[in-house]
Amino acid sequence: MEIINFTIEENLNNVRLDTALSKLMEDRSRSFFQNLIEKKKVTVNNDIKKSNHKLKTGDKVQVIIPDPVILKVEAEDIPLDILYEDKDLIVVNKPQGMVVHPASGNLTGTLVNALLNHCSDLSGINGVVRPGIVHRIDKDTSGILVVAKNDYSHNKLAEQLKNHSMTREYTALVEGIIQNDSGTVDAPLGRHPVDRLKIAVIQGGRRAVTHYNVMERFKKNTLVNCHLETGRTHQIRVHMNYIGHPLVGDPVYGYKKQRFNLKGQLLHARKLGFIHPSTGEYMEFNSDIPEEFKKIINILRNELK
Repeated sequence: MEIINFTIEENLNNVRLDTALSKLMEDRSRSFFQNLIEKKKVTVNNDIKKSNHKLKTGDKVQVIIPDPVILKVEAEDIPLDILYEDKDLIVVNKPQGMVVHPASGNLTGTLVNALLNHCSDLSGINGVVRPGIVHRIDKDTSGILVVAKNDYSHNKLAEQLKNHSMTREYTALVEGIIQNDSGTVDAPLGRHPVDRLKIAVIQGGRRAVTHYNVMERFKKNTLVNCHLETGRTHQIRVHMNYIGHPLVGDPVYGYKKQRFNLKGQLLHARKLGFIHPSTGEYMEFNSDIPEEFKKIINILRNELK
């Protein structure tokens, strides 16, 4: 259990309690603090308050953060689409709708649950909840991931991610017609100042760079290839929305009224390339877009006839 005390300064005067806490502790979401407030783990001047309580300068806020629950990750017999495997790593093609690793609310049915059933020799750098996980893609994004089987391989692959030498290309269907054949979005990303569950382009955020080129244009949509120079959370989804072309089907950053009844954004990690940790050879893997994605493309192509 951790007890944290704050004295509210003038910049947070008249700000909601949950919002103020998410600003004071940026590594936690507003919903995280709303949950603590509901469980009466937060006091203002020794009194229990609701999330929408407006703070005043000088208020004394105490937050009690319970010890994290130790998660036990179970192996599950879930089919894996394995593109490559050796003693050092596994390259898998993740389907849309699968979470990469267990977390609160998603303890089963994840890629990690499936990997633990497939093999026991995964790197332990990220602990029991994220064994072998070098990088992630969103639940509703499909495509290629590399998983490390030992700590040496994990460190070598993570180093390539850090120095931006790993090749990562995505296919995305966006709203509207992109006029330029190619472009670059160089805009810093960080937690949304109000909705802490979202990522936004903000001043002082972490540098994020997405290169894109148009693959095909339709009546009201554009199919693009996105090449990641950096790999921030929700990077492509936020960057394309930032330039006025949100991803089709994106429930967070996309249009409120969606034309197609989709399970999530049409975004597919189609290419992954890296230097093999042991052999030093460059390896590259490709994956075709999933069937649901193809169906939408075919509908849009038919509209042009």
